[in-house]
Amino acid sequence: MSDNEPLVKEIYIDASPDLVFSFLSERDKMLRWTGLTLDVDPQPGGVFALNPNSSEAVRGEYVEVIPPRRIVFTWGWEDSAVGVPPGSTTVEIDLVAQGDGTLVRLTHRNLPGGAVRPMHDAGWNQLLERLRIVAAGGDPGPNPGCPTARAAPVLRDAQTT
Repeated sequence: MSDNEPLVKEIYIDASPDLVFSFLSERDKMLRWTGLTLDVDPQPGGVFALNPNSSEAVRGEYVEVIPPRRIVFTWGWEDSAVGVPPGSTTVEIDLVAQGDGTLVRLTHRNLPGGAVRPMHDAGWNQLLERLRIVAAGGDPGPNPGCPTARAAPVLRDAQTT
């Protein structure tokens, strides 16, 4: 059973939408802020496969790619114990130019209830903060990999409309 309310996160990044988009669509740049291994083909029907650490794997497929404004892909975990099968949820990332930077709005749809939602909430907080640092020219340091490995910074929850 899924939670009808999408998980929505927003973060401002001091970089252009073009640059931020490159960190969402180019494998080598994505690896700087995501996981240990990554296999991506950012085009509709292309593979999205992320291993955030040595024991977990996320699998999905790209649904929509509109440079430099929007990327949509399905998401789920290979480990059935997580309760989110590969491709069973959808992640939408929208980029909106704001001044000299970019507002990144991430919407994760169809997440199951229970412990899954807080796990993804913490994970997206951590990953979006890492994206903010790297896209602004910084070094986010080693990725602790698992969203529960270290407290993630709190980002503002967006109001859904």
